[in-house]
Amino acid sequence: MGGAHHVSGPVLVLGTGLLGASIGLGLSRLGVDVRLSDPSPTAQLVAQDIGAGRVLAPGDALEPQLVVVAAPPDVAAAVVADALRVYAGATVIDIASVKASILRSLQDDVAAGRLGAEQLRRYVGTHPMAGREKSGPAAARGELFTAMPWVVCAHETSDPAAVRVAGDVAIDLGATVVRLDAAEHDAAVALVSHFPQIASSLLASRLMNAPAHALALAGNGLRDTTRIAASDPKLWIQILSHNAPELVTILHGLREDLNRLIATLEAPDAEGAHLDLAELMSQGNAGQARIPGKHGAPPQAFAVVTVIVDDRPGQIAELLTAVGEAGINLEDLRMEHSSGHQVGLVEMSVLPGRSAELTEFLTQRKWKVIQ
Repeated sequence: MGGAHHVSGPVLVLGTGLLGASIGLGLSRLGVDVRLSDPSPTAQLVAQDIGAGRVLAPGDALEPQLVVVAAPPDVAAAVVADALRVYAGATVIDIASVKASILRSLQDDVAAGRLGAEQLRRYVGTHPMAGREKSGPAAARGELFTAMPWVVCAHETSDPAAVRVAGDVAIDLGATVVRLDAAEHDAAVALVSHFPQIASSLLASRLMNAPAHALALAGNGLRDTTRIAASDPKLWIQILSHNAPELVTILHGLREDLNRLIATLEAPDAEGAHLDLAELMSQGNAGQARIPGKHGAPPQAFAVVTVIVDDRPGQIAELLTAVGEAGINLEDLRMEHSSGHQVGLVEMSVLPGRSAELTEFLTQRKWKVIQ
């Protein structure tokens, strides 16, 4: 089913993993002619079967408007360079999680005469800030990028027309375009994406030899902070090594904080120890409060109404129906399961001015609202 779009196609997607196949699926649904290529014959056939495009046959005389390089960071620069040489009229973008190392590699190719300066003008680095815990083309979703940031990193010699095409594909897929240079991008994702992955993995690694009775006490706090520790190690090895300079700076700061905390906890009754702990926790509060919530609002902009629900079919649907009958919009929703009990907690975020109204409405209808 086609729709209004900016990218005319054909589009060649090189790499049919989760992101590459999702891009192909989203553009194909808009009626764009998408061709697929992947070193894995199985992956590209799966991507074709789910509707992400048609496999590029050997010898096809394709003249794409756009080439999307959806390859891992360690090979992305080589694949981009090859695409720039083969497809002389195409804009070439990559969607890797790091940008500066790829751009440096391409600039080195120009300096060494392996790539022309005019060819490099058609390259634009991009990074869609979207993903899933699942990988591969079978996990692809055409709506994966909807309302998500898509960073466009034009370099000094990027052709404005190529930059426009790079932004167009993001817009066509429902993403929000953010413009940064490669260095700004890598510094930003080091802090908000790569560092959290490291912290989550280090935390989860402490659980390897934990006794079963300790893990039985785990709640949503541990699940939330270790969720991304389940990510693909092979991909993250590449991401972390390519963005090492930015991460080292952050980790040095973390080491200073840890050393400070260790010193305080080694003498918890010393003068000033409690103040030091209070400052550390307060700094965490202040940092967490800066994370944008729905529509860019801080999390504190919403009130939370918590309801106990039984573990039986239809309970959540009935609760959401009741909220709808109250005429109150939910800003966010999360669930927490109660270990060892057939109940759960549903936490619903609403505008502060509506929380008392929602609590009263649900209580009158015999829902168990935690006051």
